[in-house]
Amino acid sequence: MRDLLARFHERGSMRISDLHLKVGSAPAYRVDGSLEVMEGAPLDAATVEALARAIFTPAELDQLAARHSADGSYFSATMQFRLNCFKDNDGLAIAIRALEPHPPAVEAIGFPNEIWRDIVERTYGLVLITGITGAGKSTTVASLLDRIAQTQSCRIMTLEDPIEYRLRHGRSLVSQREIGRHLDSFEAGLRDALREDPDVIFVGEMRDRESARWVLTAAETGHLVFSTLHTRDARGTITRVLDMFPANQQDEIANQLSLGLAYVICQKLLPRADGQGRVVAMEILNNNYAVQNLIRVGKVEQLYSQLQTKTRSLPTERMITMEQSLALLAAEGTVDAAEATKWANHPQEFESALRHLNRE
Repeated sequence: MRDLLARFHERGSMRISDLHLKVGSAPAYRVDGSLEVMEGAPLDAATVEALARAIFTPAELDQLAARHSADGSYFSATMQFRLNCFKDNDGLAIAIRALEPHPPAVEAIGFPNEIWRDIVERTYGLVLITGITGAGKSTTVASLLDRIAQTQSCRIMTLEDPIEYRLRHGRSLVSQREIGRHLDSFEAGLRDALREDPDVIFVGEMRDRESARWVLTAAETGHLVFSTLHTRDARGTITRVLDMFPANQQDEIANQLSLGLAYVICQKLLPRADGQGRVVAMEILNNNYAVQNLIRVGKVEQLYSQLQTKTRSLPTERMITMEQSLALLAAEGTVDAAEATKWANHPQEFESALRHLNRE
């Protein structure tokens, strides 16, 4: 296992993000977003079981036996890893996600504008970081939390499954709690957190109706709250939150969301044109007065026009569509235009934005 993990150390988690081990296949790494299977003999059942015992705790292995899957984390001298082990038709399979021990500086994340400066100075509201699995959501949240911890004097509580980045205290007091080790659920952790004098709360994921309700309550009662969702754009994020609730409650939740939401940041990781890693593209929705009204009255389909037009460097604007963000990366040569087109939610809007930039 040390030899397998050593490759992460050689090239870093920004290049090699994941390692997959399963019975009947050679080890496979995800390099710059693409899966690469190593040459060599396929792993047998005894080998995969031995590898699992090397990195999972006895309690996690007991959970695997009882539930057929288990989450965990593993720390080396210079990196940490998020783990999942499960059983499939061939036997055991292990997914290992690499993380640096500390989050990168927020300036290095790649925000297409400097909205992060507004975020880290906020004292209340809900910031949703969304995207598909592997889009770098955890890294973005951790970098924002780390900057808050280093610059603000406040109490930070995180509820994670599992803990990924180890946050430094800095000027703040940080408590990180893990589902299964320190608490039973996000809902229970949020209930506790509201009695523990937090200023900033991070909820690893809004998984269900109850966790979403508590997240909205925390944001509404004067806390700065961060959470994640698996959605691909701002409109889909708002719709996903509302759809967690029955139809007869959606008007009430829409009103609560319109008041409590601060930002929606949807992100994707694309391969760089030079083949040296990946770069982030972001869609950023700033919940200004016009956006609040659209959410409250249920006209979510009109949010895209706000994203397209409210792009000036003003506290009430600084929005950008995914297509505009992709066009900026393509225009400067960071990503290939053909590759960017594949990642656009609206390819025609991307092409229009790119033509506009190229004319300037």
